[in-house]
Amino acid sequence: MFEPRPVFEPNAVTVVLPCMNEAGSLPGVLARVPEGYRVIVVDNNSTDETAAVATQLGVAVIREETPGYGSAVHAGVVAADTEVVCVLDGDGSMDPQDLPRLVAALTDADLVVGRRARGHSPLHARIGNAILSMRLRTKYGLPVHDLGAVRAVRRQPLLDLGVADRRSGYPLELLVLAARSGWTVVELDVSYNPRTAGVSKVSGSVRGTVVAVRDFWKVLS
Repeated sequence: MFEPRPVFEPNAVTVVLPCMNEAGSLPGVLARVPEGYRVIVVDNNSTDETAAVATQLGVAVIREETPGYGSAVHAGVVAADTEVVCVLDGDGSMDPQDLPRLVAALTDADLVVGRRARGHSPLHARIGNAILSMRLRTKYGLPVHDLGAVRAVRRQPLLDLGVADRRSGYPLELLVLAARSGWTVVELDVSYNPRTAGVSKVSGSVRGTVVAVRDFWKVLS
């Protein structure tokens, strides 16, 4: 007998914001978080006032000393205690107001990822993203055109999936493991703008992008 999946109330959702030196962007990001959503800022060795800014704005802060995007995301997911977790960058490039659409899509999906609008990433970053996304479509049959910089997923199944990458390859490994586990993955368009402060740790330089792509190919190999 078919049983419809639940519709999630706002208090069932935690937004995890992995951050390193995002003090300038955080106030704007936090102001856009949907009402009722919980927030965890994961401070990944910031040298600015990231943690202090989040604390002043009444947001829970945890510190993750192991460097790497995957380390910060995993720490935030572990610390969350809600059924659903959403993850997006704390740099202001993506709008938390897009999250309710992603969460709503979990009624028919196991993982919902955002496809960022084009035009605000450097060319080298867009090329790398396009190549890797094509590989996910052709090798794993995933209907994705972006590596899921913003995503919504049920917390416990995510932890059970066992994503092990603690660097830039975390989003890619998540998608690969989701495909291998037979998850239903849905991609939705989300807004994408220039970061509101600071410099990207990945796409902000050719070297950062090369390091990230190298991490990604390790996952695909």
